[in-house]
Amino acid sequence: MASLTVATAPQDVLPLTLLLLPETAPAMTDPKTEAATPSAGQPGNQPANVATTRPRGYFAIGAERISKTGNMGNLVRSAHAFGASFFFTVDAHYRLKGAHSDTSDAGSNIPFYDWETVGDVMLPKGCDLVGVELMDESIDLPSFYHPKRAAYVLGPEAGSLSDEMRERCTSFIRIPTAFCINVAMAGAIVMYDRVKTLGNFPPRPTSSMAMPEASNLLPDGSYAGLRHGSGDRRATASPSYRERAARVRERRSAAKERP
Repeated sequence: MASLTVATAPQDVLPLTLLLLPETAPAMTDPKTEAATPSAGQPGNQPANVATTRPRGYFAIGAERISKTGNMGNLVRSAHAFGASFFFTVDAHYRLKGAHSDTSDAGSNIPFYDWETVGDVMLPKGCDLVGVELMDESIDLPSFYHPKRAAYVLGPEAGSLSDEMRERCTSFIRIPTAFCINVAMAGAIVMYDRVKTLGNFPPRPTSSMAMPEASNLLPDGSYAGLRHGSGDRRATASPSYRERAARVRERRSAAKERP
């Protein structure tokens, strides 16, 4: 597994200024990405991948006082996968300094900053620091307007963001769960929500009737019959499934005929 390359500070950075972000800010759109993304109503439209739907701006993610190598590895791997511009830690546990817990070689692809104290944190000019914390003043993630330039910071595994870190944050968000969830999982959910809401993806169908091949669904609009084998699966399977099954049978027959 590859180790992370640690940098001391990003280039061309200034201390973060405290600028409160209104909860009801207008939705951000990017003409370039909108023009490149086909509308949901076009025939044969397929959801584009993250690379083709990434809007302008950037984001980063990190954690304060993180202590488990598994969480660190999973979080930085997710950051790499979702296209983060950099990853950071603040006052990380000493055993993480040389951790080899990332399996995606993120350290060779995105910068990693390891700051000792909150006072050492230096972010690019205009970058909002967003705290992920279960607080009364936090905005529920599904209702949150993601800034164009943002750095998301999560608290430690068995605690909350420090008072010093909260003072640096411009806004707070919370994932609407009954209790705290794993740090790495929380970070992945936040990044997914950012990509989903700012990526200009085609709108999701609001009912099964708007879905392709809707006739393959059961009357209740579910795929349960196809998954669990109720009814005639061959009769209800989609054409793509039948084609894949036919190719598999052909390969198996060819393998049996080989000397």
